[in-house]
Amino acid sequence: MSTINLKIEGMHCEACVNRVKRALERVEDIKIKEVHIGSASIETLNVEAAIAAVTKAGYPAHK
Repeated sequence: MSTINLKIEGMHCEACVNRVKRALERVEDIKIKEVHIGSASIETLNVEAAIAAVTKAGYPAHK
């Protein structure tokens, strides 16, 4: 697995951080390293699934 840093838009508070964490936890084969307002550091082989999960949670994400 490789470490990926995602840029995440629309996060403004700790509740947003928790929503993004929960969205990422639902995706198989993701190890969350850190989630902060505006970014996430994860380990995964499926970047597209991670981006889709975060975006579906309401926070547009990109690599």
